[in-house]
Amino acid sequence: MTSRTVTLLDVARAAGVSKSTVSDALQGSGRVAAETRDRVRAVAEELGYRPNSAARRLRRASTGAVGLHLPATATRLDYYMNLAFGAVERAQEDGLDMVLLAPSGAAGGRIASRVDGLLVIDPEAGDSAVPGLLDAGVPVVTGERYLGPATGPSAAVVCDNAASLTALLDHVTDRGARRPAVLAPSGSSAWATALRATARSWGLAHGVEVALRTVPFAATPAEAEETTRALLTADPAVDAVICAPDGSAPGVLRAAAALGREAGHDVGRPAGSGTPGAGLLVASCVDGPATRNAEPPVTAVDLRPAAYGRACAELLCDILADRAAPDTVRRHAWSLETRASTGSRG
Repeated sequence: MTSRTVTLLDVARAAGVSKSTVSDALQGSGRVAAETRDRVRAVAEELGYRPNSAARRLRRASTGAVGLHLPATATRLDYYMNLAFGAVERAQEDGLDMVLLAPSGAAGGRIASRVDGLLVIDPEAGDSAVPGLLDAGVPVVTGERYLGPATGPSAAVVCDNAASLTALLDHVTDRGARRPAVLAPSGSSAWATALRATARSWGLAHGVEVALRTVPFAATPAEAEETTRALLTADPAVDAVICAPDGSAPGVLRAAAALGREAGHDVGRPAGSGTPGAGLLVASCVDGPATRNAEPPVTAVDLRPAAYGRACAELLCDILADRAAPDTVRRHAWSLETRASTGSRG
């Protein structure tokens, strides 16, 4: 079928389904079984089918804008501000404005009338606004997967959060730690869930009991300090603390100093002595100004938030322009930045 334009009807006949099923399968809408959707897409690719973008725009007038939904705590976290700037910059390259949605969300129908697509970042399974956003009738890209029930497909940009915490735990044990602790975030986001599960699984795999403490998703330095002081007082053998929430690591450093534990100094000789003056390794799951400018500077995972925001917006732009399927999943790279808080030169 190369002598003329391939139509939806051609694909439907070749796949043995209705024209409406083909349309739903290619757009990621409706209730099409995964096996049928995959078969339709394979047939469409084999026949060389190309969607008629002009017809799509006529069926649904473009608003020229996309929506951005961030966690309710985002306004005071450096990570999300950088992510938002990256997303806005990338959307503008495709001529799209970015609309920041209220944390409480709104009815899906009202949102769908105002935007062409949605970015939903770190969606919580317990966030009552998220189901309506995912079912708003426009393409959706989530920053990290949504772990709650969803009625339709959505695309996603994901990090390997289990690998990043594993890298931190491996690093502090390589630096001599024998009794690491993790201040993991509460909540039902994919990031928080992965960190709590990884702390437990890493400990089992290495025969090491990881002291796991749960702190708020956006814990302040004061909250991290309070949790760390209680942890080190109750369990002085802890010789490394990995703090998850963005910007809270300075609180861990303050708690260590108050208890006479020098951050970044040698630990584990003798292993896990926990005595006053003994070293304490400190690291963070999120890099940012608070970790880079701390004294000593804190080893951290650089999640490259601006680039992450760009990647989320780029996937949404690609879906809106028919360059990507509505259930595409892309991966985002992170890096480990080692600094003096773990006795590293960096």
